[in-house]
Amino acid sequence: MAQIFKKQQKVKFQHCDAAGIVFYPRFLEMLNELVEDWFEEELGFPFKELHHGEGVPTADLKVAFSSPARMGDTFEKSMYVSKLGDSSLTYQFKFAFQDRIILRGECVLVHVILSDEKLKAMPWAHQVRMNIERFHHPDGIKDEI
Repeated sequence: MAQIFKKQQKVKFQHCDAAGIVFYPRFLEMLNELVEDWFEEELGFPFKELHHGEGVPTADLKVAFSSPARMGDTFEKSMYVSKLGDSSLTYQFKFAFQDRIILRGECVLVHVILSDEKLKAMPWAHQVRMNIERFHHPDGIKDEI
């Protein structure tokens, strides 16, 4: 059975605007943190190793903001892979506080090699791909994300 990667996120002062709610660009930083943790903890491919001539830039990002998050809230960030290509993946994500959706969306990452100042798609290494497949839900997940 495919897995969902989940992490808790506490909203701190640094994440908020003057009204005490999360400033929307901070959500994207939190999303990148989730992906970075996933690569390190589950894929065995930490960014400190990945970013030596390779990368996983975002090729497409869709986000729907549903509800604010406030200073002091601790919400759950979750993600799973909905599509896996030779050198790319599409993941679905959701941030939720209790029963309330804060945001959800979809993102496409492309594994690239930096060659002659250009980015060129590069297939996933066999072990990394096997680890990604543990989170691959090609038919989606109803009500989970």
